[in-house]
Amino acid sequence: MFHYTVETNKSMEEAVESLEASLKYEQFGVLWQFDIKSKLQEKGLDFHQPYLVLEVCNPKEAQRVLTQNQMVGYFLPCKIVVYEDQDEGKVKIGLPRPTALIEMVNDNSLKEFAAGIEKRLINCIDKSV
Repeated sequence: MFHYTVETNKSMEEAVESLEASLKYEQFGVLWQFDIKSKLQEKGLDFHQPYLVLEVCNPKEAQRVLTQNQMVGYFLPCKIVVYEDQDEGKVKIGLPRPTALIEMVNDNSLKEFAAGIEKRLINCIDKSV
């Protein structure tokens, strides 16, 4: 599966706050938080689902991987989504798996690197649930 997604009983705000704390512990910073609901409504579109995209980065890891293969920059920074599922009314947290994305680069030497990043990000998500 190309993504990892979990469900939490926390509110959107609580989930994001908890996620940011666990990311900080793993030395990932949130560079940007994109509120899709607000942006679409600002543009006059009918969209009411709470949906946030957090762009996260560990600068040392980004420098390391970009030095090895610049094509990886197409996937950086990593994205984690936090949203309220419209059907279930539950908050979900997920990310596209770095191991799935790295397959598109066709560089076998990066698979282990992607697996390490994926494990750390999934750990952050799991701790925030």
